Amino acid sequence: MENNIELQNVSKKYKDFELKNITFNVPQGCVVGLIGENGAGKTTTIKSILNITRSEGTVKIFGKDSKKNENEIKEEIGVVLDDSYLSDYLTPKQINSIMKDVYKTWDENKYLSLLKQFNLPINKLTKEFSSGMKMKLKIVTAISHKPKLLILDEPTSGLDPVVRNEILDIFRKYIEEDETRSILLSTHITTDLEHISDYIVFIEKGKIVFNLPTNELLENYGIIKCSKEDFLKINEKDYIKYKKGKYQYEVLTGDKNIIRSKYNITTIDKPSIEDIMLFYVKGEK
Repeated sequence: MENNIELQNVSKKYKDFELKNITFNVPQGCVVGLIGENGAGKTTTIKSILNITRSEGTVKIFGKDSKKNENEIKEEIGVVLDDSYLSDYLTPKQINSIMKDVYKTWDENKYLSLLKQFNLPINKLTKEFSSGMKMKLKIVTAISHKPKLLILDEPTSGLDPVVRNEILDIFRKYIEEDETRSILLSTHITTDLEHISDYIVFIEKGKIVFNLPTNELLENYGIIKCSKEDFLKINEKDYIKYKKGKYQYEVLTGDKNIIRSKYNITTIDKPSIEDIMLFYVKGEK
């Protein structure tokens, strides 16, 4: 399987934060979810990929060096950043006219169809849009030149569940239309990733904690709820983190089968991606 993005030892040092040796791939035909707390390094990673932030290490997009081939590569990328900007004094109709001159592959029919689907008025100034409408317009604009790769930073933030689901459907169709396409999706709404992602990359304090297939993460990980007596029987090597409650312990394991076979524990809850992330961040070892 070929990769549309390859990161190797990407690092960036600031006064009070350091991104350390970030290495992962975004394969063709896949959605990769990037998760972590605010300030963990997700946005710095994305901006390093896009050369907005100049970082050390190697970034390849479509097999090409991202710095040496920046202009060529950006022709085939759709980007939505949390702080990306569309002028408040343009209408969607005017944006369409501009984008036709920017991208050779701009699909006006697709753009107009998506505007209609999301109930975005074509002749209204974007300064009159709500924050949710502005985000939908960014997404519509990002995918209307039929890019091979989407890079999205918090694209569903601030949107209600119905609209988020509509947007996820757009992302699914985007991948299904061409198996060589990919999406890198950074979000704090981890429930979205359970429905759409193929891989999860978890960044904490500038380092990758894990990079795993989503189905493996959700099927193999488990949460044990037990007494202190039963908790003390579990070897430290067989769990990841634990939380001590008033009446019981909650324990995160990365291999439910080992726990069942070694300790005769049969009641193991299936965690969400958010549960797993919170254990890593807030749990004890």
